[in-house]
Amino acid sequence: MKKEKQSNEVQLLDLLKRVLPKATDDPSLAGKIYEAVARELKVKSATTAFDKFCSRVALPNLEPDSLEDARRQITETFGDVDVTIKPDRKEKNAAVEVVLPDGNVFNGIMEVKTEAGDDGEQEIKLKSVPFPVCLPGDKELVWLLAKRENLTHEEAGIALSKVEEDFWLSKSGQKLLRDRVERTFPEFISRVPPGMLNEAGLKRHYKTPEPLKVLRAAPKK
Repeated sequence: MKKEKQSNEVQLLDLLKRVLPKATDDPSLAGKIYEAVARELKVKSATTAFDKFCSRVALPNLEPDSLEDARRQITETFGDVDVTIKPDRKEKNAAVEVVLPDGNVFNGIMEVKTEAGDDGEQEIKLKSVPFPVCLPGDKELVWLLAKRENLTHEEAGIALSKVEEDFWLSKSGQKLLRDRVERTFPEFISRVPPGMLNEAGLKRHYKTPEPLKVLRAAPKK
């Protein structure tokens, strides 16, 4: 198994953090450049995630309940955003506009899809299986998570690390850090939006860890 690798975005930000102080004597300018690049990378990542979201979500129909469910999924995934969904019954799709708090706007199309595909084959739905995790310093406290059944434990671990990195780089994560919330795994797992985990094939069953219960062997009769 290959060693876990940081994402290209994280590598770039780490490189900028090391190079900018050497390229300019103005700490303020270096900070502004770093923040601008981080914002652009965040927008790029969010745009990709939104496009993937629109292509993945299947609207069963264009009824109000289905559109409201889609709206709920969008807010769970992207947080505090302004969502507009306009159904087009002739084209059998819905135009989606998402306005982020920072003013960025995403536009996409969600198609109406039936249970079966165009060739009549049933769509395969992957199940979730248990994925308990713990921290190296305290292996008796376990967070009960779940992963898609087609992910290995190593792949799920890499995905979880990537989501954690993306969360702290997000606007919500940066605000928490400015509010002096400690950048730790417990804080991350208790605050990360469910949608960010779902996009990586993960789920969170409980926000707080549970202690492992050591069972005693039953006495022999």
